Amino acid sequence: MTAVEPLVLVVDDDPSVRKGLTRLLALADYAVETYASAREFLAREPYPGPCCLVLDVRMPGLTGIQLQEILAATGRRMSIVFVSGHADVQTSVKAMKAGAVDLLTKPVDVQDLIDAIQRAVTKDKHDLASEARLAEVQRRVGLLTPREVEVFAHVVTGMMNKQVGAALGIGEKTVKVHRARVMEKMQAGSVAELVRLADWASVTTPKT
Repeated sequence: MTAVEPLVLVVDDDPSVRKGLTRLLALADYAVETYASAREFLAREPYPGPCCLVLDVRMPGLTGIQLQEILAATGRRMSIVFVSGHADVQTSVKAMKAGAVDLLTKPVDVQDLIDAIQRAVTKDKHDLASEARLAEVQRRVGLLTPREVEVFAHVVTGMMNKQVGAALGIGEKTVKVHRARVMEKMQAGSVAELVRLADWASVTTPKT
């Protein structure tokens, strides 16, 4: 599968800022898209590859902070670098607590911006890899039968086959069969690996 190149998306109501950032980021070898408003940006389909949103804090209509809240509420993952000529402490704290990578003050130092974007893209690559890993683990869990899920949930607590059988009201040999199928379907080479997969997939373990 062809790797998707990183993309920087700039949302700022000032045309001169959009033009300047486009030129600057192009020189840094980034693909760039610009939007004049938060609503214009929201009309865009989510980008499948690693990206960074360079976002003005204060804009007519939806503000940058409001856009950040909308993206979070709709499950649209974004690594955000805020830029602002009017950033106060309260706004900065709110943006960073909500997961922004950085908040820079206009006029933005070129190197500071490039560094922040690089951190944001790196974070986004990591987030994408984590999402892909989670989706794959969940796909494997989806292959399990209801009984295999039960065995899975008990095995990762450290129970022996005999204990699992007693807990589920089935024979030890039956547990062994289910356990083997769980290991195969989850592509786990050991119980330790199975435990990690259970943690990834948030498999609910039985109460003791």
